[in-house]
Amino acid sequence: MIAVPENGEVELDLLIESVVEGLLVSGTASAKVEGECSRCLEPLTDEVEVRITELYAWPDSTTDETTDEDEVSRIVDDLIDLEPVVRDAIVLALPQAPLCEPDCKGLCSECGGRWAELGPDHGHETIDPRWAALQERFSDDNNEEK
Repeated sequence: MIAVPENGEVELDLLIESVVEGLLVSGTASAKVEGECSRCLEPLTDEVEVRITELYAWPDSTTDETTDEDEVSRIVDDLIDLEPVVRDAIVLALPQAPLCEPDCKGLCSECGGRWAELGPDHGHETIDPRWAALQERFSDDNNEEK
């Protein structure tokens, strides 16, 4: 429902520090996100900013030897891959059910109109199917009298 658009830019403001076990990357990542309201389906845009702190272990370090492959990120050929860390942080920061307004009332279940645009007196007359035949009978009698 909401995501960073394809080919959208993610701005990084990072500090990379050399520590005993590897490289410590810390800072922020921010991006513009687009989607639709989960209640009324109106398009919406927002900006998300997340804090990132990740240790990339040196090859053959104690951290590298004492952790599983997926527990800590690794430095490979003197390169670090920031994409999984940034992607995961942004995805986890996005709302599961984004709203255009905190009190969005959604759509009318009968006509599909947005409650925000329909007004307080909007409604639909529904007749219980058990009484429908009786209403038809009375409406026929009213038409004959005229």
